[in-house]
Amino acid sequence: MPSFPGGMHSGIVVPLDRANVDTDAIFPKQYGRSTAKSGYGPVLFDSWRYLDPGDLTSDHAQRRPDPAFVLNRPELRGASVLLARENFGCGSSREHAVWALRDYGFKAVIAPSFGDIFRQNCPLNGVAAIVLPAGDIAALFEQSAPAVLHARIDIGAGLLECAGKRLPFTLTPRERLLLEHDIDWIGATLAHREAIAAFEAARLARQPWLGKVLGRGDA
Repeated sequence: MPSFPGGMHSGIVVPLDRANVDTDAIFPKQYGRSTAKSGYGPVLFDSWRYLDPGDLTSDHAQRRPDPAFVLNRPELRGASVLLARENFGCGSSREHAVWALRDYGFKAVIAPSFGDIFRQNCPLNGVAAIVLPAGDIAALFEQSAPAVLHARIDIGAGLLECAGKRLPFTLTPRERLLLEHDIDWIGATLAHREAIAAFEAARLARQPWLGKVLGRGDA
């Protein structure tokens, strides 16, 4: 199911009040032994989330959660929007970090800035990386201290509604396509298959000798 059916999503917000959260903090390297895109939710923010260390043999359901870590607050269970500080997802180009966020259930990360590669990986995996001014982020963090925030995200309109605020954000047309249809670059290209086929037919009509080069008949 797409992360943003109809271009929309509403969910509880987790306020992760830390700057420069790197991809190793999001997804520790010791778990990166597979290229499968699922199964990483239990180790998201592993070293902050649990009181005891884990490894590939761990039963994460039996590990002791750290009650001081924001993700473990009972009232935030089932949250799907992450609020973060600047430079979220910096460090290595580890795509597992985005896979872990999505596998946990996050549909969007809101921050003043992101690591470049992390931000590129987000829409490819159904996670919106939403950039807002630092002042707006700070205001949302202030409101999250006494209350549980709920966010409504409109991908098509580029609008976040949260804590009584209507905050515009910008996504490229390609990012909106990826998020609304939950596809990757190949899927985005195939979304234009009719236009591609029409272009190829018109080109062969103009340059019929290409048919022989491309193995399409005896042209």
